[in-house]
Amino acid sequence: MRKLFYMGLEPYEGRYTLQLEEWSRRAFVRRDINWVSVPGTTIDNTKAIQVGQVLDAHGRSFFSMSQMMNLVQMMRNGEVTGEDVVFFEDMFQPGIESLPYIMNQIPQEQRPKVWVRCLAQAIDPDDFVHVWGMSKWMSLYESMVNEFVTGVLASNEEMVANMKVANWTAPIYNVSGLAFDKTEVQLRVGEIAPWSERANRVVFAARWDQEKQPGFYMDLAEQYAGKDVEFAIVQGGPLRSNNPEYIERARALEAKGVLKIYENQKKNDYYWLLNNSKVLFNCALQDWTSNTISEADALGANVLFPAYRSFPEIFANDHTRMYIPWSIEDASDKLNKLLQLPHPYIGKISDWTGSTIDRYLDIMQGNGEQWRRDNKRYRDEVAKRKY
Repeated sequence: MRKLFYMGLEPYEGRYTLQLEEWSRRAFVRRDINWVSVPGTTIDNTKAIQVGQVLDAHGRSFFSMSQMMNLVQMMRNGEVTGEDVVFFEDMFQPGIESLPYIMNQIPQEQRPKVWVRCLAQAIDPDDFVHVWGMSKWMSLYESMVNEFVTGVLASNEEMVANMKVANWTAPIYNVSGLAFDKTEVQLRVGEIAPWSERANRVVFAARWDQEKQPGFYMDLAEQYAGKDVEFAIVQGGPLRSNNPEYIERARALEAKGVLKIYENQKKNDYYWLLNNSKVLFNCALQDWTSNTISEADALGANVLFPAYRSFPEIFANDHTRMYIPWSIEDASDKLNKLLQLPHPYIGKISDWTGSTIDRYLDIMQGNGEQWRRDNKRYRDEVAKRKY
């Protein structure tokens, strides 16, 4: 790999994309990678999602197409060669069809390798594309991308399985995690708070959308009503949901003192809250690892997630911090223990995810074939601990 052309995501205050390029830059510099950040233009300066759930509908399209214009210009200028790699942080990149259109008409030695990171897509039955009726055309988009990319990076073995049953044809690699930089996150709080000084707080930091099962979290909070435990909802923007009933119920529980809602939190404010909390709780159907687990683990909080889909892999099958999915009783039992003492394995998850970008780079440089999963034995690795 002569040079890496990095196709990052637009920054949002309430999403990990605010730090994603900096996390990547640190890894590239440490690995002595010759890289170029291909710029894009943001549609406004709000760094907020106005329309949509995961990324802003207009903003993603605007940024992505302006970024593609810049990449095409670099290709036209001869700055991109067949020895280079173009890496897309998201498989969905409006304008990406320009690449096969161009590369099929230029000499082989001018065609770069193209890698895309899959965040969810239509292969995920709980992804927002199904909520909004996008799945049919999105599946066709994915088929197009599969035809020309060098490889697809999945974040876990369960995502690989969904890709395989969807008959994806591109080479598939499991990088077992999401991009993360533990040091950058810890520097934002200065000092990790001692357990004895932390508030008896349980934090829910996922989006308040139906696939995150906020109803389950509210059921759990009601079990603790009147006890000395704060159940907090923390959001980077205003509380919003693709199911308005969840918002109505959350507001009602807030009025009763069962929940506390922290809205419009800047990233550092959120980290300060995590650094002063005991447990991060998750009950999502779909997170495909979750950056929130890395952040909480890096900041010394316990984490409690369902033993579902991708989570056993990221927990290295640790049964003490996972509960039976949809079991309030088991979740309560595990939560009670995690509110008492810091778990002995705090820090191991964020250490592992902190090396995810290194696994990307190993694969792109031809040194990561142990992570390849596009043969018929792709389920052989599913139960093995990764760390």
